[in-house]
Amino acid sequence: MMSRSYTNLLDLASGNFPVMGQPREKKRLPRVMTVPGVISELDDDQANSVASDVPSSLVQDRIIIVANQLPVKAKRRPDNKGWGFSWDEDSLLLQLKDGLPEDMEVIYVGSLRVEVDLSEQDDVSQLLLDRFKCVPAFLPPDILSKFYHGFCKQHLWPLFHYMLPFSASHGGRFDRSLWEAYVAANKIFSQRVVEVLNPEDDYVWIHDYHLMVLPTFLRRRFNRLRMGFFLHSPFPSSEIYRTLPVREEILKALLNSDLIGFHTFDYARHFLSCCSRMLGLEYQSKRGYIGLEYYGRTVGIKIMPVGIHMGQIESVLRLADKEWRVGELKQQFEGKTVLLGVDDMDIFKGVNLKLLAMEQMLKQHPKWQGRAVLVQIANPARGKGKDLEEIQAEIQASCKRINETFGQPGYEPVVFIDRPVSLSERAAYYTVAECVVVAAVRDGMNLTPYEYIVCRQGVSGSESSSESSGPKKSMLVVSEFIGCSPSLSGAIRVNPWNIEATAEAMNEAISMSESEKQLRHEKHYRYVSTHDVAYWSKSFFQDMERTCKDHFRRRCWGIGFSFGFRVVALDPNFRKLSTDAIVSAYLRSKNRAILLDYDGTVMPQTSINKTPSQEVISIINALCGDVKNTVFIVSGRGRESLGKWFSPCKKLGIAAEHGYFIRWSVDEQWETCGQNSDFGWIHIAEPVMKLYTESTDGSSIETKESALVWHHRDADPGFGASQAKEMLDHLESVLANEPVAVKSGQFIVEVKPQGISKGFVAERIFTSMVERGKQADFVLCIGDDRSDEDMFEIIGNATANGVLSSSTSVFACTVGQKPSKAKYYLDDTTEVINMLEALAEASDSSPSPGNSP
Repeated sequence: MMSRSYTNLLDLASGNFPVMGQPREKKRLPRVMTVPGVISELDDDQANSVASDVPSSLVQDRIIIVANQLPVKAKRRPDNKGWGFSWDEDSLLLQLKDGLPEDMEVIYVGSLRVEVDLSEQDDVSQLLLDRFKCVPAFLPPDILSKFYHGFCKQHLWPLFHYMLPFSASHGGRFDRSLWEAYVAANKIFSQRVVEVLNPEDDYVWIHDYHLMVLPTFLRRRFNRLRMGFFLHSPFPSSEIYRTLPVREEILKALLNSDLIGFHTFDYARHFLSCCSRMLGLEYQSKRGYIGLEYYGRTVGIKIMPVGIHMGQIESVLRLADKEWRVGELKQQFEGKTVLLGVDDMDIFKGVNLKLLAMEQMLKQHPKWQGRAVLVQIANPARGKGKDLEEIQAEIQASCKRINETFGQPGYEPVVFIDRPVSLSERAAYYTVAECVVVAAVRDGMNLTPYEYIVCRQGVSGSESSSESSGPKKSMLVVSEFIGCSPSLSGAIRVNPWNIEATAEAMNEAISMSESEKQLRHEKHYRYVSTHDVAYWSKSFFQDMERTCKDHFRRRCWGIGFSFGFRVVALDPNFRKLSTDAIVSAYLRSKNRAILLDYDGTVMPQTSINKTPSQEVISIINALCGDVKNTVFIVSGRGRESLGKWFSPCKKLGIAAEHGYFIRWSVDEQWETCGQNSDFGWIHIAEPVMKLYTESTDGSSIETKESALVWHHRDADPGFGASQAKEMLDHLESVLANEPVAVKSGQFIVEVKPQGISKGFVAERIFTSMVERGKQADFVLCIGDDRSDEDMFEIIGNATANGVLSSSTSVFACTVGQKPSKAKYYLDDTTEVINMLEALAEASDSSPSPGNSP
């Protein structure tokens, strides 16, 4: 379990945190604090969100970049006293600074690759903050092991690369203690972020799957924090992702970010599909930007593959020590055609499949025997486990077999390099390789092809590029399952599982004409050189600025516990309806209009039995019994069921089918509000709806007297939404000359007569009251869905039109905290009933005049 909260503001302001049972730190990190009041830590049972109203004391923009590891290298000093630190030039986190505004201060939060003794952690923290603007997160060894090697590498990493845990021996079963360690580690990261955070001024950019629940920890503290998240691994299809037991916790945590970034559209599409199927959220694309509406906040979706650091690669190419290495390699592989592979030792990199393809090529095309060489560089493994050991054994066996079968004196078809290789040496291999082969079965991005293209281009003026100053050329054989594949249109794309096809692709790549290789290289180089890491970070940051620009204009508050927590962002004037306030206004008024929706307002949506309870009938009768009141049920339901249900309420007005039929009381006849009683359009619309119903499992048609409604709530979410969109276009086309409106709503497509809406009903009721000399001075209107928004809009306009006076007390109220044209909200149907009961009791106790309306 997570530790209990500390509530001392001085502790928070100074960064004096107790970390997972460790003693408090003695040194305090300097930070500018702009948050007043007492702040409590994230617990499962409470959340106190903070939004500062104090003007910030910082002028300069800052960004806090949070990742599992800091972009620094740590080494023990030779005398074993203390540590020496230096920047890790290969770190993407360090390179992305190039795309951020020049005057922007960058602070890094992350862990170190080394274990620092508890007694040294204070000094190391201070040193890293002073010299590198880095804030280290020290994870206790037991949490680190379960967090990184456990949940990250045994659960998330395999699953995100499409490997399901079918058995205890294959992938392993879900272990909740590893999930708890993951949450605890994310919490420690959040504490370190809070130490240096100015919530009103700073941007926070979180990186990768290690920290997917961190957005919830930060959002619980700071409602308006500007926060982005970028996932550097694949995001799997919903069919794979939904097998994760904590699937919703992670999705909801990610949605606490303002912008979520992915390398490819496929990954983003899978994420959006998960949000649709598991949380019922639909996305919209506006002017090229994809957004998810989530409790009044728009969460942006960014699709932008990362690039390489051009400056770093070019400086490596200029290094003199690389020049002799190139010469050495050219001598070693003289007269040979070199194919190159550079991969991490990982079960998803397909190194074994690549070796089998090489073997197949040498069999199918004997001309390459003695000439073609596959150089495979294997970077050290980051994970561990039985699967990895099996794949390593298979790779060694394949190398041995191929070299024994096809090897000759002075010729080894596979050169396997199983050691760390520096970027400088890697660049030398790129320079001599005719083709790079990437056969990963899944990979988030993979920048090896990008590095290769730039190295083959060379740097103008360097020896290696001037000696072959002719046309530049390069060839790529890449798996279609890697993130960089869509951006390399000149590469030969392969399904790495198909050994024969991969072998043919490798043969084609090295057999292709020089001019063709050159054209493909030029196309790739243009893309890679312009879409570098700076371009990527600049683009992401600009989108984060755009997504967050309205943060301080909205009223925000947090609701929910644990990972169900989310922030609701609403108009500043939107507030909860106070029973005391409405009863007070109710007692002061003389002519009241009370308009109530039915489903979702006085009857819960989830209720199977839709008949109103005796309590509801009693309350409505009490309200109708007050001669000052005009009470209406305004619903989309048919007049038959509403009339039957509310038959005990003699003075209740009913507007059925969104107001097509109106009855002012039980004793009066139903009136038709439609201007047109010709329903010939039904014979056109119904066959179309039947067509879609037959082909969409789980859908149905509801036939009303004045309307046809197609429901797809029980259909597959993706297919149902797609069919609804198609049906909407189809119906609009065939009914273009008919006096009807075709509308889509939540899981419905409806065709109804033009001019019929709940707003029209409200206007008619107010006008009728004016005609009777009883202009409403109190209006209560409650509803829960899109059709009720028409009522709220009309009420807003009625004052301007003179139908309601400027002194009328208006209470337009939506059920549930969500964006609405109403000014008030109540949380659920229970609160609606309680509030109506309070009004009914006020009626009983108030003296009634003798005259009747």
